[in-house]
Amino acid sequence: MTITIEQLETKQAELATEQTELAKQIAKFKAQNTIAQVIALPEARIELREGEHYAGFLVGKDGVAGHHVILLPEQAEDIKWADAVKWAAEQGGELPTRREQALLFANLKEQFKAAWYWSSETHASDSNCAWIQGFDNGYQNYYDKTNEFRARAVRRLAI
Repeated sequence: MTITIEQLETKQAELATEQTELAKQIAKFKAQNTIAQVIALPEARIELREGEHYAGFLVGKDGVAGHHVILLPEQAEDIKWADAVKWAAEQGGELPTRREQALLFANLKEQFKAAWYWSSETHASDSNCAWIQGFDNGYQNYYDKTNEFRARAVRRLAI
């Protein structure tokens, strides 16, 4: 059997293509295993008062330190948004943000009635509305601030 130069060149081209593909796969694998960012959370001692519950922590934007979320014990029923904001302050906390409400739903759902609860956040395009969280289904929606829903307060501890 005679081997021609054309056959050798074809085989060389095939090997070059395979080598290029292999190099791409190696680079992709290395990139997946390269640490792009490190988030260091300092050890924390969190003291809960009677009736409080620890919900967890939220990391800030771009991985910067965020805060721990503590659910306060009291609940307000059938309250308008402005009154809920005042009520939360009287409890020693604030209404939770939407992100905090999602955390509360994930970790402390059993501490809530199956109802809608006010968040601290006003709707971006309609200042007459604020966001609410459903603790029966986990949905978030927004309603006019004159509606009456339930409220819970949280306190935050910086990380």
